[in-house]
Order: sequence, then C-alpha cells, then structure tokens
Amino acid sequence: MSAEDKPFKDREEVKKDIRLCAMMGMIVTFCSLGFAVLGVIGDALNITLGLESMSWFLLAIVFGLIAITPNMRSVAAKHLYGIENER
Repeated sequence: MSAEDKPFKDREEVKKDIRLCAMMGMIVTFCSLGFAVLGVIGDALNITLGLESMSWFLLAIVFGLIAITPNMRSVAAKHLYGIENER
C-alpha cells in the first residue's frame, strides 16, 4: 500500500512530525531568550555586543513570534490526532 492510497498519516509518522515541531519550537524559543539576555547584558553594562541593545530586544521579539508557529502546529497535531504527550 503506497502513501497515496492512505487517507491519513501513519500514527508513528505523526508522532515524528510532532517531535520535530516541538524541537524546532524549543530551539527558536531558546534563541529568543538568548537574544533577550544579550540585550539586557549589553544595556546593563552599557556596551555594544555586536548590535545595540534595542536590536537584540527586537530580535528576541521576532524570534518569540516565530516560535509560535511550530508550537501551535505541535499542539494542533496532538489535538487532531489524539496523541498525548509521552515521556
């Protein structure tokens, strides 16, 4: 049976997609937090760490907004396919 014949994805394939989305969301979220920390450190020490402090804060905001996409996809897939979080 080929992939075109199946109306729905395989459960294991969905789990793999959920793990990938959750991992990408986590990576982007950590980048956002790192940018915010660099902005705070640069502002507190009154130095330029490659970019001005406001630029680091803006990058943190942008990456924080970007992180919503993979996290929402992961949540929607868990809800639609009825897959609970397994540890």
